[in-house]
Amino acid sequence: MSKPPFGFGPPDPDKRGENDPSEGGQQSGAEAFNQLGQMLSQLGQMLSQAGTSSGPVNYDLAKQIALQTLGSAGNTGESRLGFSGGDDSNAAVRDAAHLAEMWLDPATFLPAGATSTVAWSPRTWVEKTLPTWQRLCDPVAQQISGAWMQALPAEAKEAAGPLLQMMGQMGGMAFGSQLGNALAQLASEMLTSSEIGLPLAPAGTSALLPANIEKFADGLELPNSEILVFLAAREAAHQRLFTHVPWLRQRLLATVEEFAHGITVDTSALESLAGRIDPANPASIEEAMSSGLLEPQTTDEQKAALRRLETLLALVEGWVDVVVAEAVSDRLPGADALRETLRRRRATGGPAEQTFATLVGLELRPRRMRDASNLWKLVGDRHGIEKRDALWSHPDLMPTAEDLDEPIDFADRVGSAGSIDDLDPIAELERTSQSESSKLDEKAKENPQDPEEGESPS
Repeated sequence: MSKPPFGFGPPDPDKRGENDPSEGGQQSGAEAFNQLGQMLSQLGQMLSQAGTSSGPVNYDLAKQIALQTLGSAGNTGESRLGFSGGDDSNAAVRDAAHLAEMWLDPATFLPAGATSTVAWSPRTWVEKTLPTWQRLCDPVAQQISGAWMQALPAEAKEAAGPLLQMMGQMGGMAFGSQLGNALAQLASEMLTSSEIGLPLAPAGTSALLPANIEKFADGLELPNSEILVFLAAREAAHQRLFTHVPWLRQRLLATVEEFAHGITVDTSALESLAGRIDPANPASIEEAMSSGLLEPQTTDEQKAALRRLETLLALVEGWVDVVVAEAVSDRLPGADALRETLRRRRATGGPAEQTFATLVGLELRPRRMRDASNLWKLVGDRHGIEKRDALWSHPDLMPTAEDLDEPIDFADRVGSAGSIDDLDPIAELERTSQSESSKLDEKAKENPQDPEEGESPS
């Protein structure tokens, strides 16, 4: 952080020497006691201001820091993309989305998925996507927080007593601070709600960030209107998948969770870490936890989950790439240049992906997006968009990483699969949706939760 939170900063130079023996001052026992009392008072104020979150991450603090950082950076969400913000921004985004949806209709068998299309400021992005980040970040924080507890000897746990609860709160604040800064950076870069391939926005919501699109447009030498419509088409295509492929949203988020749950921490590093913590300076906890000593160790299970996630992300991004290209290439002169720019932005991993890697522990880079794009294009050319899109009706029909290596063989199998020939895509999607809903209902009955605890938002 550029400035320690809640007043825990360096000493005031104007007051230095008053109680500092090195400057000739003499600190009495009463003065030392008063300083201790002030520190505890500040700590109590800090915990109070940060909210009462008792989980592994203090999301109240994360939101507060993210919004403050965006405000101090002057990122208000105002844009010059032909409108000045507010109602004009929403109108321009809605118009672009309406045009994009009309162009997408002939390019895909999946109908429109967004029930609302809005213009978000970076601050709104933070507020609206935070529930999904909670689901993604909790497993990471729980694993690392658990490592602290497991590493403590039994006698230390007994002696610590109530201090463990305070340490838990301080750990939650440290994670919250780190999350808040990361969200502020992401919010200042994201072009749409689904740019990193995950359904971060509330279901049915299609969102574009005009202020960030303006920064992205600098130097592209393309009309702002073309850029806005192109990005609206990508966002709308993502929403068609997330809305009408009922298993996809859950599968993406669950795979990220699976990766996070497999995190292991070298607890032998905790001894070195403990030496860096100053009990009189709560900010030192954040510094220690970001020092790299608790760098997660990647397991074989995590590597397998990462491969599945990369393949699924590549399939999503490849499908969106093909569908949007078919929808807009003949209508937007700069479409091919924009397509290549966004391909490189996603495949090489821009600042947003790097921030996410630091935040959650994995990179959301669909390295094989071009391979997936070639596969979807081949299947569509050979068998038509209806059969191509019908493959999304069930996860078992989806191409694998091996299929990306041999797209022609996969296309041949699709052509010879009688079950796919006879498939009614919409009916199959509806059946899959009903099946997923039934599974969730059964799970809820088997694992009833305390109403006061609730569930993490998805």
